[in-house]
Amino acid sequence: MSRKYVSLLALIMIIFFAPQIKAQGIGIGPQIGWQKSSSADKGSLMYGAALRLKLSPAIGVEGSVNYRQEKYANGGLTVRSWPVMVTGLIYPIPVIYGAIGVGWYNTTFDYNQELTLKNLANNTQQNFGWHLGGGVEIPLGQAAWLTGDIRYVFLNYDFGQLATQASTGNLNSKFYVITVGLLFGFHNR
Repeated sequence: MSRKYVSLLALIMIIFFAPQIKAQGIGIGPQIGWQKSSSADKGSLMYGAALRLKLSPAIGVEGSVNYRQEKYANGGLTVRSWPVMVTGLIYPIPVIYGAIGVGWYNTTFDYNQELTLKNLANNTQQNFGWHLGGGVEIPLGQAAWLTGDIRYVFLNYDFGQLATQASTGNLNSKFYVITVGLLFGFHNR
């Protein structure tokens, strides 16, 4: 199918669903979080943006793109990733939600050649992971709302030779993240 037809179909869908989207609620805005992998040297900030759509009072979906960085093996490896996540949201009550979703992680591994035991080549990988958690969504009038949640992410990086060379055993890349976001848009309850 040509690009022209796909664009036309997307435009028709936007026009058709726009009134319902406005009626249910849509918001976009920044988010910031604190994340810590179980094997990382320490926790660090994660920041990005999210788009949240309420499909009904009890169901929503969120898309987000973030940037995160962490160090492993006493600074021997710096991992930078750009997670693109899609999350389903279930609201048992209007301000509390459960979250479950998937993520694609474009990840760069930068080895500190002075600290690793052998020259290891920097590389980039793409990984998929999944996450679950919960949070709160607090309306700030009709045009904005504050979000806060905690999610646990199940992700397995291939640390390759570093895990065996550095005598660190099995490095674990699963992590938790606590985020706060400020979304702007239409949010009707």
